[in-house]
Formats: sequence, C-alpha cells, structure tokens
Amino acid sequence: MIGALGRVKVFAYCEPTDMRKGYEGLSGLVREAMGDDPLSGAMFLFVNRRRTHAKVLHFDGTGMCVLAKRLEKGRFVALWEVAKDSTLRLNRSELELFLRGSHLIGRFKVSPDDLSEKDLAVGS
Repeated sequence: MIGALGRVKVFAYCEPTDMRKGYEGLSGLVREAMGDDPLSGAMFLFVNRRRTHAKVLHFDGTGMCVLAKRLEKGRFVALWEVAKDSTLRLNRSELELFLRGSHLIGRFKVSPDDLSEKDLAVGS
C-alpha cells in the first residue's frame, strides 16, 4: 500500500491513541485534534500508549483505508516525547522507518525536504 503511493503527505498524531478506534474514530481525531481533513489523501499515523500498535488512516480516492501493525518485539518510538506539537509532519520514508520500529523518527531529519516550485523554476 505505502510503496504505491509516490509523494503523499504524512502526519503523525503525537499523543497516545486508543487502538480500538476504527475509521470513524480516527477520522474524528484527524478533524478535531489535528485540524485536518481525513479525505485529503494524506496519511495519518496513530500509536497506542504502550507503543506496540500503530494505525495509518488514508483515503485513497475511492474509500477509507486503515493499515494496522502490531510489533511482536520492541516498541514504536514515543512521538509525544520528541515532538513539540501534537502533530508531526513525516515523509513516506520516515513513515516506513517508523512502521519498521526505527527510533530515528522525530529526533532528526532522515530525508531532505521536498522540492518546491521555486526549486524547480528555470532561470530566464
């Protein structure tokens, strides 16, 4: 699922989340707590207090998807300990690292910033 998405915005909710929440509950968190639109096409990452479960909410254009992962060994990084705000912007490679259990996420940048229109402009 993640590999086929190309450039997609990823936002992590940096507070512990009740993993019993499904599509509607997570969408409500995106709208109310994160101030974003769950139908925007962005991916939204949530992790439980024990840091053993994570969910990613994503609208793919035809329907809402929830990717769930449970670590059998180790813990996900505690985003609420490294983030300054309740929402942290990640890129796709950082999301993939997070879901593999990497503890690099949120401590320092692991990828360069995306190119802007200014970066792509050709001088005349």
